[in-house]
Amino acid sequence: MTARGVLQIHSAPPALSPHIEWAAAGVFGVPVRLHWIEQPAAPGAVRTELAWQGRPGMSAEIASALAAWKLLRFEVTEEASAGCDAVRYSCTPTLGMFTAPVSANGDIMISENRLRAVMTLAANSAAGTSGAGTSGAGSPASGNAAGGSSAAGNQVGGIALGEKLGGLRELHGPRHPALGGSLEAELALLLGEPWDAELEPFRHASAGAPVRWLHATG
Repeated sequence: MTARGVLQIHSAPPALSPHIEWAAAGVFGVPVRLHWIEQPAAPGAVRTELAWQGRPGMSAEIASALAAWKLLRFEVTEEASAGCDAVRYSCTPTLGMFTAPVSANGDIMISENRLRAVMTLAANSAAGTSGAGTSGAGSPASGNAAGGSSAAGNQVGGIALGEKLGGLRELHGPRHPALGGSLEAELALLLGEPWDAELEPFRHASAGAPVRWLHATG
């Protein structure tokens, strides 16, 4: 059983081109010689494109091998095969890696669990913000003990949520600035919109470029 896909390196420093070929050869199990051309969207950079055929799941191996170089913009796609969904990997120096299953017409498919996760994250972010903003001596809860306990509990909960989200933002924020934001922002991340926005000029610049075919071993 084999799968087919496409590797698009949208921009890379010329000095990395032989290293990229060696990394690809390590995944495919055969020598790889890519046809590099200039990338008009990034003067001084080069680009290439390779259609490949190999074992199912090879797209993940290709993406993992190339992600070691932080200066590359690339995408790897794999068509659906028996027991495997189609998938797309996109990577940029500023955003890191994005991956998602893809439908037959190219739409990004989002699982129920991921949708629930972003709904929870967005709700917690809103709760943390409102919890921090509603405490104070002028609040109605400060007039009675029971209300005060409730307000204190909400405040503590808001602080805990804020600390949790703050930790997530500190860890992932540089690459995912919308983390812990609105539901719309979280959904945009799930759909890969920031990656599409950065890569689109490079995709257009490479339209009509030659494509080579490679058959992997194994």
